[in-house]
Amino acid sequence: MVLPPMLTDTAIRNTKPSMKPMKLFDGGGLYLLITPEGGRWWRLKYRYGGKEKLLSLGTYPEVPLAGRKEKKTGVWIEGARDRRDAARQLLANGVDPGAQRKAARAAAADAAANSFEALAREWHAHRAKALEATTLEGIMMRMEKHLFPWLGSRPISEIEPPELLRVLQRAEAKELGETPRRLRQYCGQIFRFAIATGRAARDPAADLKGALRPHKVRHHAAVVDPKAVGELLRAIDGYKGEPTTRAALRLAPLVFVRPGELRQAEWSEFDLDAGEWRIPASRMKMRDAHLVPLSKQAVEILRELKTLTGRWTYVFPSIRSKSRPMSSNTINAALRRLGYTNTDATAHGFRSTACSILNEQGWHRDAIERQLAHAERDGVRAAYNRAEHLPERRKMMQAWADYLDALRDGAKVIPIAKKA
Repeated sequence: MVLPPMLTDTAIRNTKPSMKPMKLFDGGGLYLLITPEGGRWWRLKYRYGGKEKLLSLGTYPEVPLAGRKEKKTGVWIEGARDRRDAARQLLANGVDPGAQRKAARAAAADAAANSFEALAREWHAHRAKALEATTLEGIMMRMEKHLFPWLGSRPISEIEPPELLRVLQRAEAKELGETPRRLRQYCGQIFRFAIATGRAARDPAADLKGALRPHKVRHHAAVVDPKAVGELLRAIDGYKGEPTTRAALRLAPLVFVRPGELRQAEWSEFDLDAGEWRIPASRMKMRDAHLVPLSKQAVEILRELKTLTGRWTYVFPSIRSKSRPMSSNTINAALRRLGYTNTDATAHGFRSTACSILNEQGWHRDAIERQLAHAERDGVRAAYNRAEHLPERRKMMQAWADYLDALRDGAKVIPIAKKA
């Protein structure tokens, strides 16, 4: 049954607010409430279960009196009368439109709380204590760029393997290296977290094993030829940029820690008199405190640098804000300025340089691995390595610094012999 119209847009526009609320009735229980403050609210008065009830249908003019088709897009804009008719149809079917709206809102809120993005962010926060800040930042950046735009709003329990695969294949098509594989890893952990917390029943990422193209692992570019190492060290000595960046470039080959560990170094971690740098577990990739014996050359660089940055927390503070550490790309950018491409040398490559040459020179493998802060699977052996190899590591780090000096000075280098 089509209800006769009783209101017009002209009548609505010409009615001004008064001291008391006014109701402009249209028909079928629909009316426009005009408040003294000028608000215009659509209301539907109806009866259900023997009780009179009210249902809000939006505000005017956002919700017009009658529906209309948008000229530019052809999209139908729902009007108050459309909403009234839909509500009355529910009543005719024995459904309370107000109760149905509450149920729909509750379902939407539940879906939002259990969406892929919500669970991903919850999982990310859960991992905060176990991972470095830079690692966490990288994970979130990848998810926000490659996962959330397509999966973010989806209820996590409804995502199936084909849908997840299509999203991962988008990243794969962009030739992003191992990023698609990492994304599948993150998804698997997120789904398992959802299962453990009762928000999902299965992990669709597990069904995608082997579905992505295998990626050939590329190792960090590193200079391992002694003559080329000498050339690199001479180039670093001639660096004309920021003094703190030059100091970081000079120190990196001497300590061969991970780039994040170097740039986030704090002065409180150093005992220059003892020649030691103690990196707390919270900043280490493997979450194990790490001791770096410092050569005389490293101590000299740090003492010079302390006159520049010693008043601040970070050894290598950011140029823009002294309360923050140097950018993660600073050292690599400096190497680019020196003429080394990302296939020639990287900040992380100093670790590979040291590992390769020290192994060739016969130093104890466990001492090298411990100095690189690589994880030891055997807990008893790990404790032994930390204690037993410290004297050898001190000797190795000083010999390594002397060896690098000789390479930089261009002398004919005789490999440093290691004596057990």
